[in-house]
Amino acid sequence: MTNVLAIAERELRAYFASPIAWMMIGLFALLAGVFYVTTLAYFVQASMQMDSFAAMGQAPQPLNINQQLIRPLFLNVSVVALFMLPMLTMRTYAEEKRSGTIELLLTSPLTDWQIIMGKYLGALTLYAVMLLVTVVHVGVLFFYGEPEWRTVVSGYLGMLLMGGAFLSLGLFISSTTKNQIVAAAMTFAALLLLWTVSWFADSASPTTAAVLRHLSIIEHFDDFAKGVIDTGHLVYYLSFIAFGLFLTAKSVDTERWRG
Repeated sequence: MTNVLAIAERELRAYFASPIAWMMIGLFALLAGVFYVTTLAYFVQASMQMDSFAAMGQAPQPLNINQQLIRPLFLNVSVVALFMLPMLTMRTYAEEKRSGTIELLLTSPLTDWQIIMGKYLGALTLYAVMLLVTVVHVGVLFFYGEPEWRTVVSGYLGMLLMGGAFLSLGLFISSTTKNQIVAAAMTFAALLLLWTVSWFADSASPTTAAVLRHLSIIEHFDDFAKGVIDTGHLVYYLSFIAFGLFLTAKSVDTERWRG
């Protein structure tokens, strides 16, 4: 475990020694803030309309801050993660290959799994910091309103798990190429396919539709955004992460044999 943490610390230092970490955190916070302000403005406008209806003697259905503000906010932020996380993993192995330091790692006394887990934890920690910045936005809601804290916790848990799945796939694709741009583009294409695969379910047979919806990476996140933690969704994301890391290990092992 000490070796894994050492590799993770090395990765984090590499991120923060370059503009990558600061740019990613700043851009993620900016885009999440834009979605937050937009969603909040829509919610406030809807609330004012409800008040005007009530003043006219009508009885409109009350707004739900969890379903009409927090849930859309998490879904919008997940789109930001879809676009940004491929840029986070594109350098993990591709840069090592390009600079020639991959040979030093492969010939070190560290095992492949220690290297992979260290790199993965480093990227996951940076992603967690990116999410942590957005807690300020949600904190404002708790200061002025009464949102359900379970919905917020489950939403962030879902974001962390889904992001972890993104990172595991990105780590694998980065291990297959020397070019960071190619790694980012291939990762984004693969994630976009997994994101949109459920769109074809409506035109498929019931069995095929069920399979497509199960494969969709965003379908499993929606319940988290609603405040529901389903063990089936947990198993999906954890299995996805494990499979992505397994593929990375096989890719690194192939590189070792070639070397």
